[in-house]
Amino acid sequence: MNRFVFADPNLCIGCRTCEIACVVSHQADGKLTGVAPADFSPRLTLVKNAHVTTPVMCRQCDDAPCAQICPNNAIVLEDGYVKVIQSRCIGCKTCVIACPYGAMNVVTKMVEESKGASLFKRMVPKSQALKCDLCSHREAGPACVEVCPTSAIQIIEAETLIETNKQKREAAALNAAVAIAR
Repeated sequence: MNRFVFADPNLCIGCRTCEIACVVSHQADGKLTGVAPADFSPRLTLVKNAHVTTPVMCRQCDDAPCAQICPNNAIVLEDGYVKVIQSRCIGCKTCVIACPYGAMNVVTKMVEESKGASLFKRMVPKSQALKCDLCSHREAGPACVEVCPTSAIQIIEAETLIETNKQKREAAALNAAVAIAR
């Protein structure tokens, strides 16, 4: 099982600090200044409704449906996480449809394109898939985990899931025993 980032909706206060940290960590200069609203593209999605607010990130599936369906092999499992190789991505959105968690996003930005050796340059739309990459470029790990003021966002490893499942089974068994005793 791959590790992934998980957010507890009971602790999330909807402050959007995770989104800002995500964008900043993926900026070339590591700063938010100069980021146009059109370029504010976090690799997580903040889901808000009347009852809950929580960030949704890629679960780094072992057998990732997004990677299986990608026509250009732009999504691969490498170094323990599922990543998008942007140079291969054509922005077709098949990964968005395949993701069972709704964690894939495709954004379109205007980029400068030049043809061959000519001096003629023009702006063209370029679509690319974005998803949580566990901030693999950062030694400190995912920026969202580091900055969350309520510790609602955590890294989940195999050991964490095993321990959580054990605790849930024990709690269920105790509840069943109490119900039977009544």
